[in-house]
Amino acid sequence: MDFVYAEANRVLKKYGTRDPYELLDAIGAVVRITDRYPPEGLKGYCALLNRSMYAVINGRLSETDRKVAAGHEAAHLILHRRLMAGGPVKGMRDFNLYDGSIRTEREANSFLADFIVPDEDVLDAIGTADDYFGAAGELYIPAPLLAFKLYSMMRRGYPVQNPAELESGFLKGKIK
Repeated sequence: MDFVYAEANRVLKKYGTRDPYELLDAIGAVVRITDRYPPEGLKGYCALLNRSMYAVINGRLSETDRKVAAGHEAAHLILHRRLMAGGPVKGMRDFNLYDGSIRTEREANSFLADFIVPDEDVLDAIGTADDYFGAAGELYIPAPLLAFKLYSMMRRGYPVQNPAELESGFLKGKIK
């Protein structure tokens, strides 16, 4: 996963933004917001078609969850483009953005967490918040995304604790 952290930082330096929509624009992806799916259904997907990148986001999600879905799809387009190549249309569909049991999903979540939230902000939030969920609230990110960030920080030697295992069912469910 160290390569995921390195790639998130490379992209951050190259494009100078932590905004997932700006990142999608910078990498040349065509972005579409659709109301075709219910909020509890498909969250987003990305695809390659004739060497063009596409990211489709469920417009019925909350603003925060749309941003998470956009960043998650951007991560797939950056990290997993080769996996999507090779066919007329091959892509990745996400019904559960916080799945930690599948390698590509875990990598996309880890990339997003490292891309969107600076380490220093996490340390500040956990130093001032009353609990894990309060820290996520202070960072304006969903609690499951904070789990991925804390896991990344733990792997890199920060003295933080993760309240959930990334392989567990905790991360499988509706976006909160």
